This record gives sequence, structure tokens and C-alpha cells, in this order.
Amino acid sequence: MVSEFDVIARYFSRPTPQAVLGPGDDCALLAPAAGSELAISTDMLVEGSHFLPDTDPCQLGWKALAVNLSDLAAMGATPRWALLAGSFPEGRAVWLEAFATGFFACATHFGVDLVGGDTTRGPLNLCLTVIGEVAAGTALRRDRALPGDDLWVSGQPGLAALGLAHLQGTTRLSEGLARRCLAALQQPRPRVELGRELRRRGLAHAAIDVSDGLLGDLEHVLERSAVAAEVSTTQLPYLPAGADPTLARRCQLSGGDDYELVFSAPPAKRGALSALAAELDLPLWRFGRVFAAATATDATRLTVVDENGQPLAIDRTGFDHFG
Repeated sequence: MVSEFDVIARYFSRPTPQAVLGPGDDCALLAPAAGSELAISTDMLVEGSHFLPDTDPCQLGWKALAVNLSDLAAMGATPRWALLAGSFPEGRAVWLEAFATGFFACATHFGVDLVGGDTTRGPLNLCLTVIGEVAAGTALRRDRALPGDDLWVSGQPGLAALGLAHLQGTTRLSEGLARRCLAALQQPRPRVELGRELRRRGLAHAAIDVSDGLLGDLEHVLERSAVAAEVSTTQLPYLPAGADPTLARRCQLSGGDDYELVFSAPPAKRGALSALAAELDLPLWRFGRVFAAATATDATRLTVVDENGQPLAIDRTGFDHFG
């Protein structure tokens, strides 16, 4: 029988050049750069809740790390280290090999060292902690949106939720569209470079990554910043051709699993943001505006309007594990 330490040594041991001391001791030893603050985030991925049981393990390895790096991207932090705690069913050598391949492909791409963690036998459950660095006092936060700011979103939110709907059989997509949507779902690209440049160039006031739904995550920014906002569906990314438009719009507004960035920025930065979009070859969409909230606890702080400027009734803004 393969032991816990065999699993760690065989699948999850790699050089850790960014750490003073990597895996193998009671703790890792890390030395942040002078003048930096640490940005730290933890997320779990549970089979059946966050991914389907037959998900390709190599793609899951990539996604497990990528979705956590998205939190660092939202604060403009540079990823440095990760810890992985996993519960794995017995007898999964081939699965573990593929998972580790995907995980370290993502780690290598974004310059991350795996410096520790834990493994145990049990139902498949993954818990990632990621640590990044950001220059002291400069991190993008959720509580800094200001009245008058524009609202922006990167990429094309909604594709991942459409991909999930396709897998679950609630819609049928063409082969080409299905391929795009499944790639968005299974191998998301955290917007690390975008977040870093927004922070470094002073282009954004507040930011958040879209994990649970565009509107739902935007509401977190509005609540923390004590502001309100109006969003126009006509300024959002185009809906993919060939998809049911009602479903596609619902996926776009509240589907989640996109890992794009939503951020607020002053109107004076529009030109610089357009230039950054071209530089990164990443679409940035200006889709709304921030306003002063009527009260600090305004329950209607988010309004969504259609092409005629009429408010739309939105029954679900995002995913909630306990909702």
C-alpha cells in the first residue's frame, strides 16, 4: 500500500526556489520581499459541489490552483507560494499523476512554488492556500469604489456557466461553442497580469474576481464600499452566437466560475484602460457606473437596465453554497 509520504514524495515534491525552506519539515519558511505585504487566500474544491466526479484530473489540477490565484489577481498581487491539503480516495495513482501534472503546469506558468500541505485518504476534497506579494499599501480592495467610477469587467463572463449547462444536458451547444465554454470552465485563466497592472499603474479603485456570478460579486464591492451602481446589459460583452439568449444572459449575469476581474475606475482612466486592453490582448468592457447609495444599508443598491433604460427584475445574482 502506498503511504501518505509516498504520495507526497511521488506526486507533490518539486524544487521550491522561492522558499527559504520548502516541504519536508513542520513548516515552510518564506521570506517576503522588503516593502511588501502578503496577500493570502484559501478555497476548497469539493467533488460534486465544485466539480463533477468525472472531471479530467489534469484539468482539475490546473483549475484547483488557478481559481485561488484569481483571488490574488483581484488584489493586484504577484503569486509566490501555495499549500495543498487534499483528501484522496485509495488507489488513484493514475489520477494523482494526471492531477499533479495539471497542478504544476499552472504553478510553473504563474511562478508559484508548492511549499507544503497535507494528504489523507477519504472522499475527494481539495483545499488550497495561496500566498502572494504586493507593495505595501497598494493592494486593490473591495471597499474603495467611489461615486462617479466606471465599472469594468474583463473577458467574456458567462462562458463557464454555459459550459456547465452543456455538460449537465440542460442546453446543447455547437461543437465549436462547446469547446470554448468547456475551456473556460475547466481551465480558467486567472487575470494575474491585469490585476497587477491595474494596481501598478493606479488605474482602478476597487476590484473583485468573478467566482460566484458577475452581479453577486459586484454586490460585495458595492456593500463594502457603501455605494450603489447601475449596470446596462447593452454594455456587457456580446452573447455567444448559437446559445439560447435567455440562458446566455442568465449565465453572464449570475453564472459564476468565470474568474474574470470586475473593477471600478475613474472616467479619466478610460483611455489608459483601452490601451491596457490592447497591450494584454484582453477585452475590457465598461458596463456600468457607481453612484452614492441612498443609505449605508440600501437594499436596492444595484440596478440592471435593458436596452431601453428600463430596470430588469433579477431573481438571482450569483451562487451561494448555503442559499
